[in-house]
Amino acid sequence: MLEIKKVGQMTGHNASIFTVIESAKPGHVLSGGGDGWVVEWNLDDPEMGKLVAKVETQIFSMCRIADSNRLVVGNMNGGVHWLDLADQSNDTNVLHHQKGVFAIVQVGDAIFTGGGDGLLTRWSIAQQKTLESLQLSAASIRSIAFAPERNELAVGASDHHIYLVNATTMELKKTILQAHENSVFALHYGPQQRYLFSGGRDAHLKVWDLDDKGANLSSQAAHWFTINDIAFHPSGQWLATGSRDKRIRIWDASTFELLGSIEAPRNQGHVNSVNRLYWSPHNHWLVSASDDRRMIIWELG
Repeated sequence: MLEIKKVGQMTGHNASIFTVIESAKPGHVLSGGGDGWVVEWNLDDPEMGKLVAKVETQIFSMCRIADSNRLVVGNMNGGVHWLDLADQSNDTNVLHHQKGVFAIVQVGDAIFTGGGDGLLTRWSIAQQKTLESLQLSAASIRSIAFAPERNELAVGASDHHIYLVNATTMELKKTILQAHENSVFALHYGPQQRYLFSGGRDAHLKVWDLDDKGANLSSQAAHWFTINDIAFHPSGQWLATGSRDKRIRIWDASTFELLGSIEAPRNQGHVNSVNRLYWSPHNHWLVSASDDRRMIIWELG
């Protein structure tokens, strides 16, 4: 039986929280949301949030450049903000995408962004400029995952498809057509990078075998409403899904079986949509972010 303990919660945002990532400080996370705030939190002292940056509109996505205190932040208007938390005098905002910037990942010395215009764009970190763009879809790009061993990006879109892209050449390798019945909101490679996990607006959790031409290994109705995010335990043994149905569900990463559910009445969980998950290496705590303007820290064992 999976034991679930609520460790604490973080409050202070004035709007929905859409993104949570690791901070440069061990045991800390950064959050961004509808208030345009970037807030840093100490997981061991969760009520002590610190406002570290602010942009002029809603933050939809965020990525910290490895081994630095620099962030790339995507907003609701298609802007890509380059922020240096140590020296914000040279911060810039490049209005690149149409509509929102829903996903950002780092690959080596480049950043990839996906927007509401269906463009996948590679940026130079050193120059903070676009290098090239690929028009993958006529609909919004909603999720991006990177598999280093495969040198591959998985891109989920609102046209229901998943696109597999070579991270060096930006060549489209394969399209998993009609992967979901609606938008593909969440993607995550498994620990061995053979399996790709996806979640969609159709509330299904699916597993794809990339070594078998993208064959569908598993498909199950995992939630009542949209799956917004997927996160893996640092050991790779479990994965968590967060949903608009206000629940977090924990799954066995090998058998794809449901192990437990975190919800408001039983666990003092979220009372609105769970938008983002981050499984921290710090105490192996799971952090969830919600439309209820809270982040909650969970301990599982």
